[in-house]
Amino acid sequence: MWTTKTFLTKTKRGNILKIVREHYLRDDLLCGSAACSICPHKDDEFVLDSTPECHCALFDYPHYLILDTNVVLHQIDVLEEDAIINVIILQTVLEEVKHQNTAIFQRLLEIIGNKKRKFYSFVNEHHKDTYVERKPGEKANDRNDRAIRKAAQWYASHISANNVGGQFPRIILLTDDENNRKIAQEEGIVCCSVKDYIENVSGFPGLVDKLSKNVIPESCSKDALYPAHLTPSQVHTGIRSGKLHQGTFHASRDNFLEGTANVNGFEKPILLQGHIGINRAVDGDIVAIELFPEEDWRRPSDIVLEDKAEDPGDLLEEESTLLNVMKPVDNKDDEITPTGKVVGIIRRKWRQYCGILMPSKFPGATRHLFTPAEKRIPRVRIESRQSEILASQRILVALDSWPRNSRYPLGHFVRALGPIGDKDAENEVILLEHDVPHARFSEAVLACLPPDDWTIPPEEIKKRVDLRSITICSVDPPGCTDIDDALHARPLPGTTSDGLKRYEVGVHIADVTYFVRPDTALDKEAASRSTTVYLVDRRIDMVPELLSSNLCSLRGGEERLAFSCVWEIDENANVLATKFHKSVIKSKAAMTYEEAQIAIDDESRKDDIANSLRTLNALAKKLKRKRLDNGALLLASPEIRFQVDSETHDPVEVQAKKIMDTNSMVEEFMLLANVSVAEKLCQEFPQCALLRRHPPPPPANFHTFLKAARQQGFELDVSTNKSFSKSLDEAVIPGRPFFNTLLRIMATRCMQQAVYFTSGTKTQDEYYHYGLACPIYTHFTSPIRRYADVIVHRLLAACVGADVTHASLLDGRRADSTCDNLNYRHRQAQYAGRASVALNTHILFKNRVEIESAVVLSVKRNALQVLIPKYGLEGPLYLPADMFTYNEEEHLQICGDVTLKTFDELTVRLSLDSTNLQHRKLVFQLVKPHVPGFSFVPEETEKTSKEEQMQVDEIPQKKRKDEDKHKSSKKKSKKK
Repeated sequence: MWTTKTFLTKTKRGNILKIVREHYLRDDLLCGSAACSICPHKDDEFVLDSTPECHCALFDYPHYLILDTNVVLHQIDVLEEDAIINVIILQTVLEEVKHQNTAIFQRLLEIIGNKKRKFYSFVNEHHKDTYVERKPGEKANDRNDRAIRKAAQWYASHISANNVGGQFPRIILLTDDENNRKIAQEEGIVCCSVKDYIENVSGFPGLVDKLSKNVIPESCSKDALYPAHLTPSQVHTGIRSGKLHQGTFHASRDNFLEGTANVNGFEKPILLQGHIGINRAVDGDIVAIELFPEEDWRRPSDIVLEDKAEDPGDLLEEESTLLNVMKPVDNKDDEITPTGKVVGIIRRKWRQYCGILMPSKFPGATRHLFTPAEKRIPRVRIESRQSEILASQRILVALDSWPRNSRYPLGHFVRALGPIGDKDAENEVILLEHDVPHARFSEAVLACLPPDDWTIPPEEIKKRVDLRSITICSVDPPGCTDIDDALHARPLPGTTSDGLKRYEVGVHIADVTYFVRPDTALDKEAASRSTTVYLVDRRIDMVPELLSSNLCSLRGGEERLAFSCVWEIDENANVLATKFHKSVIKSKAAMTYEEAQIAIDDESRKDDIANSLRTLNALAKKLKRKRLDNGALLLASPEIRFQVDSETHDPVEVQAKKIMDTNSMVEEFMLLANVSVAEKLCQEFPQCALLRRHPPPPPANFHTFLKAARQQGFELDVSTNKSFSKSLDEAVIPGRPFFNTLLRIMATRCMQQAVYFTSGTKTQDEYYHYGLACPIYTHFTSPIRRYADVIVHRLLAACVGADVTHASLLDGRRADSTCDNLNYRHRQAQYAGRASVALNTHILFKNRVEIESAVVLSVKRNALQVLIPKYGLEGPLYLPADMFTYNEEEHLQICGDVTLKTFDELTVRLSLDSTNLQHRKLVFQLVKPHVPGFSFVPEETEKTSKEEQMQVDEIPQKKRKDEDKHKSSKKKSKKK
């Protein structure tokens, strides 16, 4: 059976087309209920119980639940609980949810797929007795509500048909739409609101806490703290006319009353200040912005609002601190920023947030504040009846709405993650907050793997170039088990026409694509994860461990499949020829950077491995010199390595990472391989090659940095990357070896992010990689830990005829979507790694105090942002306004004869402040230069003279500790 619809439509050319749509209906679709005696079910087709267990006190009889779309969209956290069983999900609802929220749709599918939950998906849109036509003039939403009611009526009559007088399940419609409920009751359908139903469920404590608190944010009769948002149609009209601008809101980490939005057409982000300017936008939201007249534009505030453990109270009082310094500035000021306000929300990017509960001080209260772990997210008002239990837990909370008369958004409790301070719970917070997929690999993914005892098939070896006899070795950090790359170098007979020696140099990369085939469950999971995430004490793999640490890892002494890039190079590091091929290799050694360096430096070693490494090292230095001469930037970042206890996995010590020649050696050949592959891909696939670009930073990014360098007597030329690189090389202060490194660390922060893209979406000029100073670049060398490299391997294999071209590689839209995910996951993985370093630093400093050297990164109105080189740590050192005077033009802090500016060297005391459980933080206290009444003086040195104090400050840290111990013992002996 079927229904047909016929309608006429006009084409762009003015022709009239007649369109006929057919909708097929059936009468043999099963209801899924074990209580049914009509449908010809088989035993394995029953989903719904014949006598479902009843947990709700409102209904004292067995029943099935039918949900409307909004219940699924807003109460998915409740639906995921075991209390809700025997539920009928209609096709109407399923399709609406899929259209409105794909994330919730996926969660709903997981519930339906769990047989224990007894959720049955009924195809009401294709059943002859439940399908309804849309009436003329009827809204789609009203038609869908009618379809849901129709299905509820059919189920009620269908199940009761052959159970007259007997006990059979009833049908209850759950909907929060008052109008829909009223009509349903008039039609004889038993219905109930979600809140009434859940509040009467027994045996599941905490279920009520998970109810979404949905209110209409703009409906506010009085006490409105925020202006109303424009309607979607008003926003759309305003953007089309150019009066409004669309952008993504980014909240400030240092100041919750300030944020920015990136908008097309503006070099600088739009500045948004105060509660009116931000108007309930949450970090990540896509917002509509109204720009202020140019005379009202401002510079970003230079105040750091200190995080408070308690409820800060009145918003307007707190904002007055900021408003005092948020005054319009002269339009000629180079730091002036386009300023505006949020007038509408185009799309919320809310997710579930980790944090802790701040229980109300009033006994018996159910409304509490939740403090998110992410500082850029506002506190959230939630209701809970289990605050005493949750106060000691890390918890997960979802946002529901943000009414105009509420300082905070409203949300609901989702689940507890574990005790505050527990290492596993804290790591879970890091992974969830940075949206790192970290669930165990599914059975479908594991089914794609070869057996544990897999060996290379002989027929596969015949297809490849056999390089097992060549002296190939890998060089990696200590403890590395996912070895992506290996190298070799050997002399070639004869010389070039110029009489130069010739060498064969090869980079051999793990052939991950042999195991990860396109569009398999394993491939889809790797694409979703996009990258391996490295925390201090664990690794979240992109592919299962059997591949990452075994079959794909180029371990020493084991035969492995590889993809090789082999060059013919002369002794001046000029590339004469390049070839690519799939290969079989057998690495002669898996070395650490230090082991490789020792082999190079040990002149008594004359073996093939040492000779290969020496050749590679000599050529790498020449390659690096060429890159730098072309304008490549040598930037820096404070990198540290933790020594971790083997049993507890807690950090016991920390040290800066050692950089050796072998680090640079490996890096140079990986860069060369990536450039060579990029050039090959662009020749063969000019429209769909996956590349990586690094846009040049806008001049505005350098303003503060250049002003700080000028204070130290250096005029840096940032007009091109080549002039910038030369300026950095020349900016050296004798006696301050760390100064140039610090300069490069700060230069790194002026840069833009490098991003993946497909060649067909940019012009050739836009392919340029600013940091590396090369016209084209990609990622080929790390397919175990980066999905971008997997795609590049597939493209390159197609180029050289080693594999077929898969249709997905040529799909432009799919490639763009993949690049977006790659960029997002790569960025989140970096943030997660930094958060893990911060967590372990806090653990290291528990019950520990250190006095360390520091340098000033920036000067704020009420604080110095300082860096501790030894630990790679940075944070604010707060300065009292009644003692220090801030010079906002030159960014100086002045107290008497002490002037503090960017790049100054300080001595600070480090300790951990745990009073705010959510945002435990390191406290920086000034030791030197000494400011009377403010500087912290270490206890051991309080009694020393000024001259002795100066000497103590000059003693290296380790030696100072020994001398302090010696002094302490002398004092004790005197007392005796």
